[in-house]
Amino acid sequence: MEFRSQVSQALDREHKEHLALLGELERTIASARRYEPAWHRLFMSLSRSLEHEVLGHFEFEETSLFPRLADAGDAGIAQLLTEEHDAIREVADELRPLLAALAPADGAAQDWDALRRLALEYCDRQLAHIQKETMALLPMVDDLLDDQTDAQLALHYASS
Repeated sequence: MEFRSQVSQALDREHKEHLALLGELERTIASARRYEPAWHRLFMSLSRSLEHEVLGHFEFEETSLFPRLADAGDAGIAQLLTEEHDAIREVADELRPLLAALAPADGAAQDWDALRRLALEYCDRQLAHIQKETMALLPMVDDLLDDQTDAQLALHYASS
């Protein structure tokens, strides 16, 4: 799908990057019985991406896009996506300390079972959420934003 607005294009680009990371993570750990030190880079990428997605990306959508959708009569999708953000934040809040505690030098994860379970849950929730945003939110944003507002919001998002 190709999007017209700068905002939709930026969010779609981030979605694709995040999906690639989530796919790699899911393939790597889906059947793993223990943590492997070679995965440290992957988990640190997840940690950085999680922070950007859960803090920056979600906040931008909730403060800059969802109110505009509600004003345009599309409050239902804004509410649904906000609820999904909240559910993803809950998983991220549990996942964050486990990622921070990884010890690559000795190949240890303090609680591999919890880390694996939460990472896979995060992948599942994000995949479903990104699909909804790609199919519903981003086309709505294309229709909603005029060129000037789009440019202003794109600049604001890029600088945050």
